[in-house]
Amino acid sequence: MPKPIALCLLYLLTARFCPAQLHWQRVDTAYGPLPSSMHVYRSTDSMDGFPSVAYFVSARLKDKGILFTATTGQGKRFTPAQYYQIEQFPLLVVNCTFFSFTTNQPLNLVVKDGKLQAYNITSLRGMGNDSLLYYYPTRGAIGIDRKRRADVAWTFTDSARRWPYAFEQMPVIAKGTDTVPSIYDLNDIEWKWWKMRTAVGGGPVLIHDGRIHITDREEQLFPGSNRNGEHHPRTAMGYTRDGRLIILVVQGRTPGVAAGATLQQEADILLHLGCYEALNLDGGGSSCMLVNGKETIHPSDKEGERPVPAVFLIKRTKQE
Repeated sequence: MPKPIALCLLYLLTARFCPAQLHWQRVDTAYGPLPSSMHVYRSTDSMDGFPSVAYFVSARLKDKGILFTATTGQGKRFTPAQYYQIEQFPLLVVNCTFFSFTTNQPLNLVVKDGKLQAYNITSLRGMGNDSLLYYYPTRGAIGIDRKRRADVAWTFTDSARRWPYAFEQMPVIAKGTDTVPSIYDLNDIEWKWWKMRTAVGGGPVLIHDGRIHITDREEQLFPGSNRNGEHHPRTAMGYTRDGRLIILVVQGRTPGVAAGATLQQEADILLHLGCYEALNLDGGGSSCMLVNGKETIHPSDKEGERPVPAVFLIKRTKQE
């Protein structure tokens, strides 16, 4: 093959599979005052030819001047702005779990102060030839333990147990006839107690052990759709090997301004930001992040901020 053609093909392959990194501008002053360990960044670079607006917050996990926590609406849904008032003006409020519009309950776990406040969905009814079976999803979650170490794991919850079960390796697709499964229905998977002080669930896992591995199929998310390849507003969280928590939001559904991101693009962004592990959270109209009560991206619902049943928070523990 002639050298110019080979170089051209190499360039095209590189452009297709290694998207250019976004350029980020630090915008702390627009959202201050902030602790010295916490920063806000903004990018308006296009992604694969689509307009884009994205923000991320970086916070040092070991800074004891800030507290990482979560809360639920206890059967009700509130907007992030309402949580900001209820929680006495935290540094950061961001949406997290998927939820039921019918019951207002999260469909993923929430751990606050070491206690489960909400639980994963337990089973999904099969379709077609599997209509008499139930699938038992193990959904992704991100947590921070009492030593301020972060972890992303696939999880299973049991209301009779204090801690979630965590699976550090990619889950298998388990199924059976019980509508409410137990850990014994997943006995082919090695597990451990996931003793987190704070945790929120979502899915799918985007990055595992430093590599992009999007497990929407294994977590049984978005069945029968191409949701993972569509552009939507996104919320995600991850952590770096040097102890920083990364919280990303991508604006979307704003014609001519921001198209949103695919799961692959979201994972690419987080990997370029240095995440060792990362998790997708509820997106679409739910995506919203406030810093000191001020919106970063513009929520896509025409009514503005969508009421959600749970949020992740960063609070001050003391004045610097």
